Amino acid sequence: MSARILLLGSGGREHALAWKLAQSPLVNRIYVCPGNGGTASTPKTENVHLPLLAPHYQQLVQFAVQNEIVLVLPGPEEPLVRGIQTCFRKVGIPIFGPTQLAARMEGSKAFAKAFMLRHNIPTAKFRTFSSSQVDEAIEHVRTCNYRVVLKASGLAAGKGVLIPESTDEAVEGLRQIMVANVFGAAGNEVVVEELLEGPEISVLAFSDGYTIIPLPAAQDHKRIGEGDTGLNTGGMGAYAPAPVAAPAIMDRIMQETLRPTIDGMRKEGTFVNHASLKSNIHSCDSGFPFTGPKVLEYNVRFGDPETETLMLLLNDDVDLAAVVLACAEHRLDSVQITGRPGFAVSVVLVSGGYPGEYSKGKRIEIGDISSDVVVFHCGTSLDGDELVTTGGRVLAVSAAAPSLEEALSSVYTAIHKISFEGMAYRRDIAHRRDPRPTVKGLTYEQAGVSVDAGNSLVDAIKPYVRATKRTGSDAEIGGFGGIFDLKAVAYKDPLLVSGTDGVGTKLRIAIETGIHDHVGIDLVAMSVNDLLVQGAEPLYFLDYYGCGKLDVAIASRVIKGIAEGCQQAGCTLIGGETAEMPGMYLNEDYDLAGFAVGVVERELILPRDVVEGDVLLGIASSGLHSNGFSLVRKIVSLSGLTYSSSCPWDAARTLGQNLLEPTRIYIKQVLPVAQKGLIKAMSHITGGGFIDNIPRVLPKGLGCYVDASAWQLPGVFRYLMKEGGVAPLEMARTFNMGIGLVVIVGKDKRDSVLNALREQDSTVPVHEIGQVINTTGVEIRYSECWA
Repeated sequence: MSARILLLGSGGREHALAWKLAQSPLVNRIYVCPGNGGTASTPKTENVHLPLLAPHYQQLVQFAVQNEIVLVLPGPEEPLVRGIQTCFRKVGIPIFGPTQLAARMEGSKAFAKAFMLRHNIPTAKFRTFSSSQVDEAIEHVRTCNYRVVLKASGLAAGKGVLIPESTDEAVEGLRQIMVANVFGAAGNEVVVEELLEGPEISVLAFSDGYTIIPLPAAQDHKRIGEGDTGLNTGGMGAYAPAPVAAPAIMDRIMQETLRPTIDGMRKEGTFVNHASLKSNIHSCDSGFPFTGPKVLEYNVRFGDPETETLMLLLNDDVDLAAVVLACAEHRLDSVQITGRPGFAVSVVLVSGGYPGEYSKGKRIEIGDISSDVVVFHCGTSLDGDELVTTGGRVLAVSAAAPSLEEALSSVYTAIHKISFEGMAYRRDIAHRRDPRPTVKGLTYEQAGVSVDAGNSLVDAIKPYVRATKRTGSDAEIGGFGGIFDLKAVAYKDPLLVSGTDGVGTKLRIAIETGIHDHVGIDLVAMSVNDLLVQGAEPLYFLDYYGCGKLDVAIASRVIKGIAEGCQQAGCTLIGGETAEMPGMYLNEDYDLAGFAVGVVERELILPRDVVEGDVLLGIASSGLHSNGFSLVRKIVSLSGLTYSSSCPWDAARTLGQNLLEPTRIYIKQVLPVAQKGLIKAMSHITGGGFIDNIPRVLPKGLGCYVDASAWQLPGVFRYLMKEGGVAPLEMARTFNMGIGLVVIVGKDKRDSVLNALREQDSTVPVHEIGQVINTTGVEIRYSECWA
């Protein structure tokens, strides 16, 4: 193969890529548009002077066709965000870079943060505001109770980020971005993000959309001044591998960030064949990364100056041309990418005045540089035979060596042999290389667990727990176990019935919307309704609350909901467990589980004596209840709506509020009727819908039919069926379809039970929905009325 490659860009990154590509035996010619003084003298390489701005990409396409280019490799992000990939794909030339849709991962910080949220990728807390929502944004920074970072959502040449020192500075920053438009159109949306403390690393990875091969983690130095002071720049230097990125951290980045990112993009119909992302390792004051890596931002192309460093760490036998072609052709697993041991360093030399105004055209002199040092050109050009400055970042002096100290020594020795008027550089690159903290009396809290927060939670929830007091229990918590006096409830021949359940992925919506008040009711309902169908009266309930970091305010709201559910069910909240487990959950996430115990007289245990011809009564649900939410979330993600959107079937509430309507608890309406012996069986319609749940209470050889026309289908189910294209039978085996509890009674008891149920609670509709038949399974009749 004699490949010709078109490389787009003019910086140090592009020179480093050309330098490595030129070593490939596959490559015959590299064209760099527009290139620089360094690429002009790189073997096999030629600069091309064509416009690299939309909408002039057609000239580049024509050049590529005429010169039989086999691969295009864009360096900077802007052409990718503007859709250059499509231009070359149309003429059959592969491009090493994402589609325009996928490039939104870098081109829109708001899109990227929403993507991370959808795919549970760890990142900082955030809110997004449009330029018309300046008042809402200001109110948020005044009330969010954490330091913020302000980010213009669009491309702002690496300068669209403000890190205010105070709330007043944050307010002024918002006005600068959203009113004064200091970042232009890039500030039409603003991401207000929690400031993360801790070391920052850049992880670049090759991917073909399936296989992922990360490169060593690099650490960039953005500030102009030593000690990370002064203004932000495009990057003053980098080194790799960063010691803070220990193998365990890199494993987590692969599993928690890289893999879900690539899989998520593929599932959403976008595609990227090279990913570069930045991950922030958030640590406590003593330096221990107890919460793990969090993504600051995505890049969808090679980073700069990380690329200058990482190219030196690829083994000599790594053919970069073969690698990028394999990515573009979805066969990355067919090539080998190996690294050399040791470290690499790049130190950037900049023009005087950078990152502010600076002069150009300054003559550059480069002396006799050691062979183990490579000088990559960032902002240079040839003026005749003379090399001159053309940019703020001028040169990236780079070297690799067995140790970091040797690499640094080689680079700084070489820098002393380079000069141009106004030359400046940082003398402390890699100053953050020692990740080891000074250990002085570690505490449990420094490991991420706050005993004080746990105690505060217990104090906060005691009034809610006391409100659930009933006969047999004093409803006091704080001991080692809850006590219930079974004799006090005066059952003659009691059987204990137990049940356990959770809330499932409905919790994800609660977490994303910040509505935590109802999921506790869901938790109780799922267990006590299961007791009810066996004829049992719920006696007591215990909960489990697991989280990565205990937020007392959120946990209190959840447990207040649990207590409310217990009151609705007539049982006592006898105890529970709150587990704060750093590293097991993302900081904002939590999970719930519940355990309920009830009692029933032996002679009233259900089901019993069900026969053909018995009648099915359906008691209305309050909505989705707590099942099928994985499908619900998938449909919502494809609909283009968010949980804050107006609800399509209930404009008075948001979509999130409607989906979080708590599960109905049927105890007070149904238990008195069951205790009179009027009911033969009951089925709680949870996961599996009618199809899987009703047969669980029918004798062998019997089935039933359900008449779908017997009740009005609630709007939420009609919306999900239409928006998701879900077939009626699939709906019936996933959702409750508006019937949360099925009661089976003899024909002779039908009217009396209907009247009794309606008298117990006239606000909850009860319908006759079917009969028991002599063939097995569940037959859904007239399901076409759901369409």
